[in-house]
Amino acid sequence: MSEALRVSHGRCGCGEIRTVIPPFDIGKAPHQVPVGRGRLFLIAGPCVLESEAHARILADAIQRIASDLGVPYIFKASYDKANRTSIKSFRGPGLVEGCRILRSIGASTGLPVLTDVHTAADCAAMAEAVDVLQIPAFLCRQTDLLIAAAEATSKTGGAVNVKKGQFVAPLDMRHAVEKIRESGNERVCLTERGASFGYNNLVVDMRSLPVMRGFAPVIFDGTHSVQTPSAGNGVSGGQPEFIPVLTRAAVAAGVDGVFLEVHDNPAEAKSDGANALRLDKLKAVLEQLLAVHEAVKTV
Repeated sequence: MSEALRVSHGRCGCGEIRTVIPPFDIGKAPHQVPVGRGRLFLIAGPCVLESEAHARILADAIQRIASDLGVPYIFKASYDKANRTSIKSFRGPGLVEGCRILRSIGASTGLPVLTDVHTAADCAAMAEAVDVLQIPAFLCRQTDLLIAAAEATSKTGGAVNVKKGQFVAPLDMRHAVEKIRESGNERVCLTERGASFGYNNLVVDMRSLPVMRGFAPVIFDGTHSVQTPSAGNGVSGGQPEFIPVLTRAAVAAGVDGVFLEVHDNPAEAKSDGANALRLDKLKAVLEQLLAVHEAVKTV
């Protein structure tokens, strides 16, 4: 397979998809993360910025684990969780303070940084502070937001990661990719995070991974995929015991990267603690994923 271009095949009931996907890199050496080059990478961190000190503790701890295992790593955290179930829930420090904290963590660690944006107005400022703008699943069809994220990151050399909506068919995510590419940025990824399965529940259809990989690199979100949305009296619940098995299955299916929300004490997390992976379990999970990835490469 050419290093310059990866030809990917996807199939669905509508016929065959055959698209040439150029690989790209996120961040700067020596912590640059290759996307679409056959090397499994990790996106991990807390759901939300609870404090600068806490974010730094997690960034440093996850970086040590990833470095020891040779896994390219992107730190993630949200500055404003605008889609919380309850108006009483913690949202984060906001745009100005969030930009400062995320920029500072990126500068001090050298790591690429990802955060999600909920409004088009935030994209330009946040693209100056981080390497990847993420589109939340609920907003993956919002054209103005996708265009704003694409235009902002095209100016800074950043990338856009779009989470597949829980209500969207995998093949239909090609339209989100097209909106970003037509707006000036070829550096786009898609993330699978489960599909609605009745009320307060999600299920992962592994067929979505090769389908979406027909038109963009694909990441699997192993923590939101085990979420039970809004099932906890104003907050979401989760089944974190299934994180390892679903992520192993996704890596076996050929994803490019894995997204994990990680917390040192999920019971005390200010957002999505019920579906977070405990920090002390991360190394073992990554070792399993690397073993699966290596096995799949030899098939």
